Order: sequence, then structure tokens, then C-alpha cells
Amino acid sequence: MTAITHPSYRSTPGPLHAILLAGTVPLFLGALLSDLAYFNTFQIQWSNFASWLIAGGLLFCGLALLFALANLIRAEQKSGRPRVYFLLLLVSWVLGLINAFEHAKDAWATMPLGLLLSVVVTVLSIAAAWTGLTSLRSGGAE
Repeated sequence: MTAITHPSYRSTPGPLHAILLAGTVPLFLGALLSDLAYFNTFQIQWSNFASWLIAGGLLFCGLALLFALANLIRAEQKSGRPRVYFLLLLVSWVLGLINAFEHAKDAWATMPLGLLLSVVVTVLSIAAAWTGLTSLRSGGAE
């Protein structure tokens, strides 16, 4: 008798995927804090810090997005958690890219839209990390 096994879909990210996903949150959060510091002090260096942190967040988020896409393709069920996780990452990456373009302007021109985009991208990246790193075993059925 031969047993046929199907590769199981991993509901939580693997170690490298989890590191990339978890790296997006502090980078985008750091950009938000830098934007808040610039908004309060008008020291241009804070805007430069935010630009670099957004670039790092985009790198980590983009690589996590590739892993999420691979997981979505491999998932037996295309709806539910894999799709929500992928869409959250996609929206946070796209808005992060718009935020990077906004921060490429003169420092004075980045406010208040740059600060608002940093808030939205940070909240979306936290939601994506929460969705991606939450195990189905702890919460029951999907």
C-alpha cells in the first residue's frame, strides 16, 4: 500500500519570511516617528531619516510581499487569511512607495501629506504583520 502525501500549506510564515515581515514594522514606525519629529522641530535631518527608513521599509515589505505571493499561489484556499495578508502587504507597499515619492520632495513640501501617509503605512504594516504572524492554531478555524 502506497501513501500519497500532499505538501501542506504553511499558514504562518517561515523564519526568513517572518524576519522580513517583522522588519517592516520598525522601519515604517521609525519613519513615522521621524516625520513627527520633523513636524515639531523643522530640522531637515528628520525628513532625511524618514526617507531612508521608508526606503528600508519598502525593501523589507517588498521581499515579504514576494513570499506572501508564493504562499498565496501555493494555498489551496485562495480566499481568507492568505488573500487578506497579501492585500495588506500590497497596499502598504504601494502607499509606502507613494510616501517615498512624497519624501523625495523638498522637506517643507512633505508636510502634512508625508506625515499622514506615514501613519497609514505604519498602521497597515502592523495589520499585515499581525495577520501574517498570527497562527491559526491559537485562534481556531479560519
